[in-house]
Amino acid sequence: MVVPVDRFNETMLPFPLRPAMLSAYSATNRSPSTTAGSRELDRTATESRDWQTQLKTAIRDPHQLCHELRLPASQADAAVRASRHHPLLVPWSYLGRIRNGDPNDPLLRQILPVDEELSDVAGFSSDPVGDNSSKRTAVLLQKYSGRALMITAGACAVHCRFCFRRHFAFRDSLAAPAYWQLALDAIANDPLLEEIVLSGGDPLVLPDHQLAELLEQLDVIPHLKRVRIHTRLPIMIPQRVTDEFLDRLSGLRLAAVVVVHSNHPHELDANVCEALISLVQRGILVFNQSVLLRGVNDDLATLAALSQRLLECRVVPYYLHQLDRVAGAAHFEVPTARGRHLIAQLREALPGYAVPRYVREIAGEASKTVLA
Repeated sequence: MVVPVDRFNETMLPFPLRPAMLSAYSATNRSPSTTAGSRELDRTATESRDWQTQLKTAIRDPHQLCHELRLPASQADAAVRASRHHPLLVPWSYLGRIRNGDPNDPLLRQILPVDEELSDVAGFSSDPVGDNSSKRTAVLLQKYSGRALMITAGACAVHCRFCFRRHFAFRDSLAAPAYWQLALDAIANDPLLEEIVLSGGDPLVLPDHQLAELLEQLDVIPHLKRVRIHTRLPIMIPQRVTDEFLDRLSGLRLAAVVVVHSNHPHELDANVCEALISLVQRGILVFNQSVLLRGVNDDLATLAALSQRLLECRVVPYYLHQLDRVAGAAHFEVPTARGRHLIAQLREALPGYAVPRYVREIAGEASKTVLA
């Protein structure tokens, strides 16, 4: 797992935060206290394991999670209730970046099931971005001109509580080679497609040889120009960025793009940053997309620190998404007026290339809607 846990601090920024921003950030984003002995032993014991073993040993029991983080038993009980609808899953490497005893830790909020998920809120649905109506085959979706998305896996390294596919019927769209072939045939027979997005779940839960097989089949389709991988795994388990994966991806005819997902600078420790830089050093374009989340990153200091830390990791801050209105995630929603104000503040504080585009996905629209 990730060791040592090298926390973000202001000395790591390529651009200085303004004093007011820095003091606000420091007041609410202090480094975690030293982990408990048992947690440290568990984390250390898993550090040397390969990424697949780390996936298998990830925490799935809310009581274990709350025990490791010294959280009240009442939170564990609530997590058990909420996890019946969307199970808990978090790898030890990510757990090591969460502060002990802090129920408001911004990383914890992203992965801890809470009772608010059980509320039925008007306007929130099981398919907020129109995935089901966009299917061309069981695992091929197309919403936008010139590109299509393949559901390549039904699993992830972490279960984000705000996931817009938390209700997606992955069992009805099994990401297996038989389903892949139908998608590949559809792609090969559509000369208007130039780019394929590999998504899921998370495509990087696939072993290198299986992912390589899929990439090779895409690589020989002459009208394709790019392959894009949407993944959170390099953030969760940076050891997933193996030499074999780098060799395969950088050796393609297709231009390779990797879009990672980080919402807070505390996610980007030294090992994560090293993994991201290794992608860039192989000529792979790396972008980040974040989601604007209440209680996680809905303040100027955190968003500024996130953009600057991403740049230090050679990653372009690409999108800041307005929350997709998926059932169970209403408690994360930030008003769009607040989001626009934050982007305006970021433009005053950072270079233009460090400011992500603030967007919303609306089902049926021909592109994402730019909010700011």
